[in-house]
Amino acid sequence: MSKRVLAFDLGASSGRAMLAQFDGNSIEIEEIHRFSNDPVMVNGTLYWDILRLFFEIKQGISKAHHAGGFDSIGIDTWGVDFGFLDENGVMIENPVHYRDNRNAGYGEKALEKLPRKRFYEIAGLQFMDINTAIQLYSIAQNRPQLLERAKTMLFTPDLLCYMLTGEKNTEYSIASTSQLLDAKKRDWSDEILNALGIPKRILAPIVKSGSKAGRLSAEICEELGVPAADVIATCEHDTASAVVSVPAADKDFIYISSGTWSLFGTELEEPMLDEKALKHNITNEGGFGGSIRFLKNIMGLWLIQESRRQWIREGKIYSFAELENHARVSQPFRCFIDPDAPEFVPQGNMPRRVQAYCERTNQYVPKTPGEILRCIYESIAMKYRETYGMIHDATGKRYSTIHIVGGGTKDTLLCQMTANACGVNVVAGPVEATVLGNVAVQLIALGEITDIWQARKIIAASQEPKAYAPEDTQDWDAAYSRYEQK
Repeated sequence: MSKRVLAFDLGASSGRAMLAQFDGNSIEIEEIHRFSNDPVMVNGTLYWDILRLFFEIKQGISKAHHAGGFDSIGIDTWGVDFGFLDENGVMIENPVHYRDNRNAGYGEKALEKLPRKRFYEIAGLQFMDINTAIQLYSIAQNRPQLLERAKTMLFTPDLLCYMLTGEKNTEYSIASTSQLLDAKKRDWSDEILNALGIPKRILAPIVKSGSKAGRLSAEICEELGVPAADVIATCEHDTASAVVSVPAADKDFIYISSGTWSLFGTELEEPMLDEKALKHNITNEGGFGGSIRFLKNIMGLWLIQESRRQWIREGKIYSFAELENHARVSQPFRCFIDPDAPEFVPQGNMPRRVQAYCERTNQYVPKTPGEILRCIYESIAMKYRETYGMIHDATGKRYSTIHIVGGGTKDTLLCQMTANACGVNVVAGPVEATVLGNVAVQLIALGEITDIWQARKIIAASQEPKAYAPEDTQDWDAAYSRYEQK
């Protein structure tokens, strides 16, 4: 008998409810509900509209029930963000968006409390102001009364699972994005918490990926008219779910989970916390089965998405396909940006920021949408090449193929540029990597799939990836030296 599981995949701009069916050989997925995820600015603070997201999750559950039902539910989201519950289990305030200005500069201030080298030896995470540890340190410095009122802190997917079940847990992969975790012990670090003045009492116990998070509460079942079902703590960090679905046959592989962010890395059994990893600022996040996602967070399609939003505000309506074509026909290698420069993190006029960066670095200043997009595309591809070299230097391993998974696989120009810039073959697919990984972990939890490698074989057999071979590598090699000087 086939199994049906319901996967919720929430990204920075939208969410989906995907109903999956597994017949023992292949996984078929169907989108049954889609909704926008619109942050809300209130009096200078950028919030996630968590109650609207929970409303949409309930709509997805109801639609899935009417579409034939399901055996379990799993939720994955972005990392680092969280909400607070008081002693009665009531949410104190809406979770704040990681792009909110409250975090700016607090990464450096936190290093005054715990030196960079020691911080990395414990947590092994890439230093970013958006990390949970830095957000909480900012709160401890500016709103200590909030931490005093908080009984429990739950990350976004755990908060949504709590709303469904009443159970308070923290799944391993989402906890690992916080910079509060001891990477070797895979548990909360007392040293980091004490150094930053963060009370350990607010942190929920960590459970393994694929554990049972609880069951739909009687209240939810009655409201929606659905039977009780298990809620699985799948790989709740969307990148961790995406990595589960990478159709790799070999143990050593490179992946890019391509979306708003580009997560570029490899999979390890144990964290790498040495001088080389610290020098390259490579993160050690958790994955299924206690594995380590050794990766770099790179600003990805956000640069293109936010540019498009600005042009729409100006009355210029472009589809993503049109923008890709404009970039494709524009002259190559005229200018570069660092995609991870701090000015590209917040919302706002991205085209103007790209122009300002090029002006400040004495490069050609792109004028048309095509020139701006060409600059962004090539800069992302060059950043991939730079990161590819860092991963190789840290691990000492050679990788013959880069697997690109996620929504960015639909961007054929970026996929080809990645092959060109890195000088290696690229295999793109699956597009629905995060959903398939979410589904696979649920199926493993239900005993339908044996392990992650069987899951990867099933996913690979269910998809048709597209291959890209490197082109014009001499031109890209010559341009890379100019990129390094940007």
